[in-house]
Amino acid sequence: MSKVRLTVNGAALSADVEPRTHLADVLRETLNLTGTHIGCEHGVCGACTLLVDDMPIRSCITFAVACDNAAVTTIEGLDEDEIARELRAAFTAHHALQCGYCTPGMIVSARDIVLRMEAPSERDIRVAMSGNLCRCTGYVGVVRATQSVIAGRRARGAAAVPGGHRDRLGPAGSGRAAALVAPVAAAGVRAAPRVASGTAARLESDWKPQVEFRQSFVSAHPVEKVWAFFGRVEDVAACLPGASLDGGENDGAVTGKIKVKVGPVSAEFRGVAHITRDDETRRGRILGSGRDARSNSETRGMIAYSVKPDERAAGSRVDVDVGYTLTGMLAQFSRSSLVEDLARRLTAAFAQNLEARLSAGNDVADPPSAVRELNAGSLIAAALLARLVDFFRRVFGRS
Repeated sequence: MSKVRLTVNGAALSADVEPRTHLADVLRETLNLTGTHIGCEHGVCGACTLLVDDMPIRSCITFAVACDNAAVTTIEGLDEDEIARELRAAFTAHHALQCGYCTPGMIVSARDIVLRMEAPSERDIRVAMSGNLCRCTGYVGVVRATQSVIAGRRARGAAAVPGGHRDRLGPAGSGRAAALVAPVAAAGVRAAPRVASGTAARLESDWKPQVEFRQSFVSAHPVEKVWAFFGRVEDVAACLPGASLDGGENDGAVTGKIKVKVGPVSAEFRGVAHITRDDETRRGRILGSGRDARSNSETRGMIAYSVKPDERAAGSRVDVDVGYTLTGMLAQFSRSSLVEDLARRLTAAFAQNLEARLSAGNDVADPPSAVRELNAGSLIAAALLARLVDFFRRVFGRS
């Protein structure tokens, strides 16, 4: 058993729970807060959505012990909340509920939209609400109800709050998240993160990634040339599909974005990274974090790389250790085995681009396989196809 300390709807709670117990079960069975509904128990339907540290999360796949010292707000805790009250009235007026099972999660997610987004389009609302499923009414009423609350509040001068009062990045409820370095953007304006100092962008040293793996590739160019290339952060970003920088390195930190497309979902993660390099050992490390405002997904990660002579040729060998954590709507695409296949293909594309740039010189414009948006969906599909072909090859090869 593990002790977990929470502040639930303003009241302190301390309980002994098994490490495998999910937050939804603790709330329902310990506090009788049954407004948090459990549906799929896979983080897909959104019925269990509530707020942890003012951030919407799926409580059916969130371990209670991971939320130690966090503030939890369930649908019952939003009884007196102004936005939730307006949404309840709008859901009734626009017939946005029927059986009501999905409604608590819908209200929590819609409240987040009203709070954060100044003037979202119908498509913006549908994308933001796509993690909440309804089997009764469809979504027209939900969208119209959300639009009506936003229109009413903006007409009264109640502006959106960029970031929704969130002042830190990290897994919801971690209690150890680092302060955001991005400035608060003006209403309706997407601003690039600004680095105040080299230390501001550092992730805390005790952060542990959810997924870790290693990738390697070989370059035909000598170690000194490859290592010098990794010191030019603009060239490195140009070789990574979907990545771009807002500017050069500033006191060991850079800001930029990476565009990702997974099927019908497009995301643009904007964030900041801190870079350290050791010329003596030819080792480098990148710590970064980013957020996609549209899907409300966040990621943080670590890339450690080393350049050494290749034992089998006259070129260089680059070893890359990757660790990351992904939260939010896009976390459903983060199965480690598929991500490793995706990383393997990305590494191959990066290596191809690096070779082309080193061979052509620094004046080359864009590498041959550079793209403006990373289509992870097609890469994952290719990975699945490769697995299927390998499976049949092994099966029929044995027979």
